Amino acid sequence: MTGTFLLFSGLVAASLVLDGLVRPRRGGDARWPLRSAAGMVLHMLLVASGFGVFLGICGNPLASAILTLALVALFTVVSNAKHTMLGEPLVFTDLVLVGAVLRHPQFYLSALSPVQKGVLIASGPVLLALFAWLFVGDIGAHLAGAVLLAGSLVLLRWVMAIPPWRDLASAPDLDGDVRRHGLLATLLLYWLRWRATANPAPRAHPEVAIGRTAVEPPLAVIVQCESFADPVELFGDPALELPGLARARSVAWQWGDLNVSGFGAYTMRTEYGLIFGRDEEELGFRRYDPFLTAVGEASHALPARLAGRGWRSLFLHPHDLRFYNRQRIMPAAGFAEMVGEEHFAPPSAGEGRYVTDAAMAGTIGDLARKATEATVLYAVTIENHGPWAPEDGSGPRDLVSSYLRLVRNSDAMLATLLEALADLGRPSVLVFFGDHRPSIPGVTTPGPVRHTPYVVVRLDAFGAVVKGERRRVDLTPAQLHHAVHDLLATLPAA
Repeated sequence: MTGTFLLFSGLVAASLVLDGLVRPRRGGDARWPLRSAAGMVLHMLLVASGFGVFLGICGNPLASAILTLALVALFTVVSNAKHTMLGEPLVFTDLVLVGAVLRHPQFYLSALSPVQKGVLIASGPVLLALFAWLFVGDIGAHLAGAVLLAGSLVLLRWVMAIPPWRDLASAPDLDGDVRRHGLLATLLLYWLRWRATANPAPRAHPEVAIGRTAVEPPLAVIVQCESFADPVELFGDPALELPGLARARSVAWQWGDLNVSGFGAYTMRTEYGLIFGRDEEELGFRRYDPFLTAVGEASHALPARLAGRGWRSLFLHPHDLRFYNRQRIMPAAGFAEMVGEEHFAPPSAGEGRYVTDAAMAGTIGDLARKATEATVLYAVTIENHGPWAPEDGSGPRDLVSSYLRLVRNSDAMLATLLEALADLGRPSVLVFFGDHRPSIPGVTTPGPVRHTPYVVVRLDAFGAVVKGERRRVDLTPAQLHHAVHDLLATLPAA
């Protein structure tokens, strides 16, 4: 018993050291170099729970301690890799993506260095072999693990109901809370706050058509372009100006910076803002992955709001629609039809890993020409998804060359869509924006400046540009949702 107590004490001490390595860390001027006392209590109870789980399964205290510490180390490595690449530590919603990581590892493992990937790959078989080798059949040890787990969970539930834990992390401040309370404590606190967040009240009054008649039913094309950012701003070189973006800005009804919150990832945050129109301040702890709760907010979605005005909405994405649960979320949001990866031919040799933006432009154009009623086409592209493969060498600048080639393909799609809509000869609106900036190792780093460009171009029934005020207005994704809704609401739908 004494040996097990000492082993557990060493486990807790080592896990606190690992937690102290998680970025962001306590500043050197802090009065207390470790995390807060309340955070360390939560950390220790969580470690005790993990130790109880492994002890209940294998019955070996040493193996259980090693496996628990390995799990804490894994959280530390993954969180720090994410902080380096994306600018934020691990958050509880990331744990929901484990299934997506297994199905689409190329989207996630790029955040790890070769050494980290090697350790991660090797650790699984080693830990399983250790687990089997050290398995103990003594039922008493297994029961002790179950009792430890149950006791830890009871204590966690009790402390979370009393001060100061009851009031910890009352508002989202991810970096600050990890710095104050540690990673494991923040994961638990944010999950509990997220669970306590209720759905917003549904929109009280369904919108109705305004009763005007259009000679040709209008069309709205909204393109959420993967990793689309202005290279002039990214790399500080005016020679990298994108001609399609420059042309769109020159004729735009409205344009500006889209102030997205994510960097290098989290497409769903921007996508949610455009479709559902709720800002992150309203979302609270739901902001980290708003798709997890989007079905309960369906009445706020743009397609649902426009349906009463006579608009029919289609969702296009040349990828597995189960990703981020889109196959369930988008129909609930009011999209009448889903156009997924089965509607697109796979990229040919030399075209890259994903369906090209040129193919997307062709499909959007075909659907636009076939539309016989007021139609919204919301398209999500994927060609420019990282990681970017070096094309000429192996240095960071070679990754930039790869990114520039792909972002120019996206820019060509913008130009193609502008021309295609002008040729239709029907009232139309084109909304084009980037979901987030690219995270290119050694070149772009996460910081406070994260915006991407957006443009809104309006065409009349003859395909001519409606000039409007050509205003520059910087918006959040949710604010762009409302701007698009208000614009489309002025167009006669039938």
